[in-house]
Amino acid sequence: MAVLGLSLTPADFRRVLVAPRGVGIGLVNLLLVSPLLAFGIAELFGLEPALAVGLVLLGASPGGTMANLLTHLARGEVALSVTMTALSSVAALVTVPLALGLAIDHFGASLDAEVEMAGIVARVFLITIVPLALGMWLRQRYPVRVQAVYETARRVSLGLFLLVVIAAVASEAEEALESFEEVAGAALTLNLAAMGISFAVAQLARLGDRQATAISMELGVHNATLAITVASAIDTSIAIPAAVYSMFMFITAGSFARVMARRNRSADQLHA
Repeated sequence: MAVLGLSLTPADFRRVLVAPRGVGIGLVNLLLVSPLLAFGIAELFGLEPALAVGLVLLGASPGGTMANLLTHLARGEVALSVTMTALSSVAALVTVPLALGLAIDHFGASLDAEVEMAGIVARVFLITIVPLALGMWLRQRYPVRVQAVYETARRVSLGLFLLVVIAAVASEAEEALESFEEVAGAALTLNLAAMGISFAVAQLARLGDRQATAISMELGVHNATLAITVASAIDTSIAIPAAVYSMFMFITAGSFARVMARRNRSADQLHA
């Protein structure tokens, strides 16, 4: 989140006023469609309560910084991607605790720790808003220095992300292996359905391929680190869907980015 903040300016938050259709459709997909899909897929696959809650938590998590990078590689509209990531990260202060509470009640999950929503809100605030604001402050205060270290910082953040995934899987290795087939099918279905539906909605809204690419990528690369961190503070079983999802989301999203890069490149050449 701090690295995301290093890439943001206040203009990224104002863009919703300049290009409301793309941002609005993207955020509706991310904040409403994705969690609802997670609820439906958890029911469809008959996931046990803790895993179902974890899948909904994942579906409610905001987009991640890797979505911005993959959007760039796919020749999508990076500004739209960054704006959606920034706004959804701030909205996560409300949407993540809300989806988590609804999922726990709906699936009747029996968890290791009692869930206090005030604590979840505080945790999401510390994970998202504080480092995001710090990164933006550093960019404004030290723009030249930030530009010089940004690529290194992004690589470090990816490495830390991978360590978080490995630790999450290792902490519940036995249960993760037992649940892998069940969880992998549900997580993969969520990933592909969210990307496919969001791309179709963007196309129907006549946003264009580059904007549709950004919106789909945002739905395909959630901030799984946030989901894992929040879940681990409640019950490590809840973290399994996000950890399993993280194992293949770059493969599916990367494949989509490769296809769209060729399509968007051809469109750019046609209009050149």
